[in-house]
Amino acid sequence: MKHRVIGTISALALVTALGACERELVLQGERFPVRADLEASVPVEGQPAPVAPADRVENRAEPISLPAAVANADWTHRAGNARHSGPHGTLSASPQRIWSVNIGRGDSRKNRLSAAPVVSGGRIFTMDSEARVQATSDQGAVLWATDLTAGFDRGGGISGGGIAFADGVLYAATGYGELVALKADDGAVIWRQRLESPVTGAPAIEGGVVYAVGRDGSGWAVKAETGRVMWTVAGPVGITGMVGAAGPTVSDSLVLFPFASGGLTAALKKSGVQVWQAPVTGQRVGRAYAGVTDITGDAVVQGDVTYVGTASGRTAAVDTSSGDRIWTATEGALNPPLVVGGSVFVVNDENRLVRMDAATGAEIWAVDMPYFIKGKAKKRKAIVPHFGPVLAGGRLVVASGDGELRLFDPTNGALVGGAEVPGGAASAPALAGGALYVVSARGQLHAFR
Repeated sequence: MKHRVIGTISALALVTALGACERELVLQGERFPVRADLEASVPVEGQPAPVAPADRVENRAEPISLPAAVANADWTHRAGNARHSGPHGTLSASPQRIWSVNIGRGDSRKNRLSAAPVVSGGRIFTMDSEARVQATSDQGAVLWATDLTAGFDRGGGISGGGIAFADGVLYAATGYGELVALKADDGAVIWRQRLESPVTGAPAIEGGVVYAVGRDGSGWAVKAETGRVMWTVAGPVGITGMVGAAGPTVSDSLVLFPFASGGLTAALKKSGVQVWQAPVTGQRVGRAYAGVTDITGDAVVQGDVTYVGTASGRTAAVDTSSGDRIWTATEGALNPPLVVGGSVFVVNDENRLVRMDAATGAEIWAVDMPYFIKGKAKKRKAIVPHFGPVLAGGRLVVASGDGELRLFDPTNGALVGGAEVPGGAASAPALAGGALYVVSARGQLHAFR
């Protein structure tokens, strides 16, 4: 019996060896990495055919036509305006820090700064990690401060939300689930409107209406003059979300609401009637954060095309009128994409500054920036945050949590300048009047010129 078993094993080994000599059958078709998610390789009816992602595309320098730099006086929303398509502002080729001022509480184990500064009329408005709003002059003098802690919350100390400005009024959305209107001159509260859910992103204002997104998947339209709710929309509810996520975006006729589920819902500005929904689907395979589907790259409206991204590794271009998908790139957008000169620039979910073709989503170049705070594999618990880019003085400007302000050449991604940000950046920068304003994790506002 023993000899029979050995003989059987030997025969099987011989067959296996002979089989290995046969010519391998090569299947026809496009190759995808074995770790690519299924969604990236299966065509969807009515959608563009997916493009096989590459681990790295060889960087190439391509000319770019930039609009002329302007000395814009205002920066009223994160990324500049209600469309999140900020202007090309003026800034020195070698910016220097000219002043710094405390704005309140910075990052802590419990709280995080999430509100990007906004600028109007020579005043910079900020909100700290515990809902304290402050106005600072462009010379660095504190003008006023108002605590927006909700009266119905005994504990206080809630993070989240953001600010935006319009028509002499500052509007703040808070983690307490409130919209608050304040006088720009002295910070006095004009009205408070309680929503049904915490608000983790900044509001958007246009045409006398304030728009906000609730963490429960709700979109709100509130009368700017009175605080009265005009209408609401219900979107898909997300299980996970991020503090400082995207806020609404306003186009000529629509308002686009981003939700933690990764869905973008478009509604008519006048009535709130839903026009379309567009999910930004797909994940970065092999990363734990891929389960966080929240939209972090505020939708940017450029005419007939809207660009939007998630923290889990996807940026998409959709038709603004219909929501139809134009392309999807396997690069997440942690901030509003910068769309200019036929290109889309994002700081992606792997801490790379990426330039893509605006028409196709194809990568042109990508530049690595500091990623893990601690380099050793066993100590990789946190990553360096990066905010931007914004277009200033012909450069791409990124403010980073490692205490650096970096300037890049948009044609090839070369690092061409920088400055120190004491305490490290904690939110997207604002650009107005030839100066760049950055809020640090220590709760300071820094001005660069």
